[in-house]
Amino acid sequence: MKKKLVRDKICSLIKMSGKRPLYYIAETEEEYDRMLLDKMIEELEEFRENPCIEEAADIYEVWSAILKRWDMVPLDVISYANKKKKDKGGFFDGYILTGVKDESR
Repeated sequence: MKKKLVRDKICSLIKMSGKRPLYYIAETEEEYDRMLLDKMIEELEEFRENPCIEEAADIYEVWSAILKRWDMVPLDVISYANKKKKDKGGFFDGYILTGVKDESR
């Protein structure tokens, strides 16, 4: 099995099932950071395969951990996102940019 970041109670749940989990706590902040971001990619790929509330909840949980790790407050992030949406729009209409021509030449 490839090593991966798991939820905090997973190892205890494995023990309760009568099995023995093989695990360790991230040894450095850099390792934890890398594994946390890898986890987000994993969860996004799972959502791509099966867009459902369970996968969305996993993305939310990892997002929450990322914000905590980098000392960000969710409401601050949402406020900043709302400002960017007001200034530049959201991602709801499906615009796909394929290039930009300089018409001044």
